[in-house]
Amino acid sequence: MKTNELLQPVRIGNWQLRNRIVMAPMTRGFADDAKGTVGEEVVAYYRRRAKDGIGLIITEGITPTFRGKGTYGVPGIYAKEQVNAWRKVTDAVHEHNGTIIAQLWHVGRLTHPDLIGGAAPHAPSALQAEGLVHRLRKPYAIPVAMTIDEIREVVLQFRQAARNAMEAGFDGVEIHGAHGYLIDQFAAEVTNLRTDRYGGDRKGRLTLLKEVLAAVGDAAGMDRVVVRFSELKDDQPSYRWPDPEEDVAAYLEMFRGAGLRILHPSTNTFAEPLSNGLTLHELVRKRWDGTVIGVGGLSADSAADAIRSGVIDLAAFGRPLLANADFVHRIRNGQPLIPYNSNIHLKNLL
Repeated sequence: MKTNELLQPVRIGNWQLRNRIVMAPMTRGFADDAKGTVGEEVVAYYRRRAKDGIGLIITEGITPTFRGKGTYGVPGIYAKEQVNAWRKVTDAVHEHNGTIIAQLWHVGRLTHPDLIGGAAPHAPSALQAEGLVHRLRKPYAIPVAMTIDEIREVVLQFRQAARNAMEAGFDGVEIHGAHGYLIDQFAAEVTNLRTDRYGGDRKGRLTLLKEVLAAVGDAAGMDRVVVRFSELKDDQPSYRWPDPEEDVAAYLEMFRGAGLRILHPSTNTFAEPLSNGLTLHELVRKRWDGTVIGVGGLSADSAADAIRSGVIDLAAFGRPLLANADFVHRIRNGQPLIPYNSNIHLKNLL
């Protein structure tokens, strides 16, 4: 069967995964909006994917601070009540021998005071994003440029969030450093105009990610940490890295220095060339011998091919898992997948 590579068990660091299938992080918006806690329907949602046999589940984005919230119904992991609620999720996943990690997500400037208790959004520089806030449908607010003390506080918030995630029973954490959110805002020259140690050249702009990675690795163990990075920006769809090869090289040099071993490069189209005929994942693999998670509209067959070729080690799927809670069962038995339909599956929890 062509998808055999996808279904083979694999050991990644401390994780013995049942197969190489990853549930990609997908914002669901089903948390209690006031408390940031998840309820029984979210427990059932993750339980069902674990019962189906997903190798690695990456949660929806979870905020390390109330100020990191970018839309309604986003869960947090900075309060005791939130940690206790997530414990029910991890217990449910582990009952079915699943592995689950928490994605830590701070949106930075991509929010509005209406969502974060009246506070101004945080960002590296006071540059307003274009477009409308997701679901709120108001223009993004003008952010405040963070002080050094505020940057240090965010690093500490990520560290505490990682500690809380481990207390809640997660098997690890993913740092969301992509898609134009706070960490990526610091990394990109178009959103970071700082002249201090957190700005300037590529190395300076990656300082926040480096410090967050060190803090999270200290709290959770670096062998349990994943980083998602990308040139993609939710508010700037036309943005491209000025020099993809050099940008990827700068990220990987920093990751190696930090002792990171698991990467989640993010793109919308896995097979699309990024530079000199190479895709994002091929550029990463060219310089990286650690674990690579592939993502970007993969099919079961194309994912198996990419694993077989050595470009990626694990393959992440998003919308197919919303449309098919029995995704692994269907792949294993050669059954066709139900196509994703946003009218049907956008609010599909179970």
